[in-house]
Amino acid sequence: MVRTLYVGNLPWGTTEEELARAFSAYVEVRGCRIITDRETGRSRGFGFVEVDEGDVEKAVQAMNGAV
Repeated sequence: MVRTLYVGNLPWGTTEEELARAFSAYVEVRGCRIITDRETGRSRGFGFVEVDEGDVEKAVQAMNGAV
C-alpha cells in the first residue's frame, strides 16, 4: 500500500524532480507533487511524496529536519 507524506517548508524554487530525488536517496518514490498557487502558478512551499507503507518510517527518519 502506498502512503502519502506531507513535506513542508520547501524553498520556493524546489521542483517536483528535486523533491523526488531527495527522497529517492533513501526510499523508492511512487509519486511526488508540489502544491502551487492557482492564480500565480508559484509554489506554496509544501508538497507530498508517495512511498510504500513499509518505507514511511525510513523516509521520515532520513528527511526530518533536512535542509
